[in-house]
Amino acid sequence: MAKCETCGNDYARAFEIVMDGKSHVFDSFECAIHALAPPCAHCGCKIIGHGSEAGGILYCGAHCARQSGETELVDNA
Repeated sequence: MAKCETCGNDYARAFEIVMDGKSHVFDSFECAIHALAPPCAHCGCKIIGHGSEAGGILYCGAHCARQSGETELVDNA
């Protein structure tokens, strides 16, 4: 069995994710998101979808980007 790097659970169905050339082992998507998903630069929530990017900074959506002073991003067209 493999041990989850987030919670330490030893689980027979653990899985591996390779990100930026580094291997990570998790027992659930929840633990993988907690460890690997980037945080929104404004509110800090984990970005589990596409998110928004402006000037190389990641936001969970256009609202948080606007709150941080970005004016180009919109949530819909």
